[in-house]
Amino acid sequence: MILVNKERHATTGKLRYMVHLSRNCAMIWTILLLVQGMLLLFVLVSKRSRSEKEPPLDKGVIPWLGHALEFGRDAAKFLNRMKVKHGDIFTVRVAGHYVTVLLDPSSYDAVIEDSVSLDFTRYAQVLMDRIFSLRLPHHNPAVEKALTKQHFEGESLSCLSSTMHRHLQSLLLQAQRPCHNQTDWNTDGLFSFCYSLLFRAGYLTLFGGEQNNNRTDPTDVYEEYRKFDNLLTKMARTTLKPEEKRTAQSVRGRLWELLAPAGLGEGSGSSPWLRDYRHLVQEEGADEETQRRALLLQLWATQGNVGPAAFWLLGFLLTNPEAMRAVRREFSSISEQDSAQCPLLDRLQHTPVFDSALEETLRLSAAPFITREVVQEKTLQMANGQEYQLRRGDRVCLFPFISPQMDPEIHQEPQRFKYERFLNQDGSVKKDFFKGGRRLKYYTMPWGAGTNGCVGKRFAISSIRQFVYLVLSHLELELCDSEAQMPEVNTSRFGFGMLQPDGDLAIRYKPRHSH
Repeated sequence: MILVNKERHATTGKLRYMVHLSRNCAMIWTILLLVQGMLLLFVLVSKRSRSEKEPPLDKGVIPWLGHALEFGRDAAKFLNRMKVKHGDIFTVRVAGHYVTVLLDPSSYDAVIEDSVSLDFTRYAQVLMDRIFSLRLPHHNPAVEKALTKQHFEGESLSCLSSTMHRHLQSLLLQAQRPCHNQTDWNTDGLFSFCYSLLFRAGYLTLFGGEQNNNRTDPTDVYEEYRKFDNLLTKMARTTLKPEEKRTAQSVRGRLWELLAPAGLGEGSGSSPWLRDYRHLVQEEGADEETQRRALLLQLWATQGNVGPAAFWLLGFLLTNPEAMRAVRREFSSISEQDSAQCPLLDRLQHTPVFDSALEETLRLSAAPFITREVVQEKTLQMANGQEYQLRRGDRVCLFPFISPQMDPEIHQEPQRFKYERFLNQDGSVKKDFFKGGRRLKYYTMPWGAGTNGCVGKRFAISSIRQFVYLVLSHLELELCDSEAQMPEVNTSRFGFGMLQPDGDLAIRYKPRHSH
């Protein structure tokens, strides 16, 4: 009996060993097949070569990945290097995609005005999914744009601007309360000061809610949004670390919850635009969860750039005393005008010195990509007469930050802030800028261009103008260190609208009438 049991035990052991060996072999073959498949994919992707009619091709040395790391780390530095190497048009490989970059502003219309061969929505949908976890079932961008235009122009814009003015006044008054008396100084970082105030005022204007009642507190929304904003570029590039991915999911969920009541009806306190927008996405088949995700997209679109823009503008004014004096003089003359004949908001429409300073600020700090998907093969006609073939399935990218905005042939000393750069000697608006002897249509492009230009441009400018006017009119504002310089930019933000600083600028402020 013992002998039989031993034989059975030996047989069972052999069977287990054979099963284990079989599983290991299967696993090894699976791994080998996967590696073989990946190598085949690398070979196929790397196999691409440039045809005679195509732009210069630069694939980089890393298979599939190409130039993705350098592109994501500092797009401006990388694309400037490629421009020196290849000229105004070239194709680079970035994480398996081939992107043709065009840096000749005289040729931009060939991309911007082509809605047949080049598609704006496909890449936008990729980013919507990655950043906002949003997929709109039957989204119609043209209908949404018409709706937005209706609410951000004419009388509707005047109503929005008046509401924004009221909220900015109230929030600025609250910002002064921590002072024990009117001679005490408050201290803050300029970026935090600008972003927080403009975000909360914009949120109250468009999304509704009031402080000290049962509705959503805009400060709660702002604090959660800043966590989300800090991870935005990594979400877009799918480079989140595991812990960051968990944080992103948590913050998104919290923001969806906070935004849930916005735009639900008259009682929500939301703007007519937001109520109409929410109704539109509902009609397009979006359930309540998807509507909340869409509201986060709109929160980013409306509030993500205005605060950073105001930071750069006030920072440049504080570090350039001559520019600050010129803007203050203009604002003082506005205040002294007869308010009975012309309301303040109307008087603030005529500020050429401020407008030039703002345009100069945006030239130095607005850095969006203008991206299109090539949906059918296209012959790109350059302004100099050259023609290049674009392949179906590739992407086309314009980066106006490099050219025209930082092009020394167009803007002398492009790294310097010159508040009068967009003024003629007689004080009129300067619109004549040249490259290669050719007068440029696009000499700065902070708002995009063509049919996909920023619809909310006028409201954004009005909000920044009101904010800077109120700050300079009601506060004594100065640098904590009179010798402080503007911080460097966060280079990972290239391509995502307004740049943000890598650090902050320490300021102090108190009520202006205390002197």
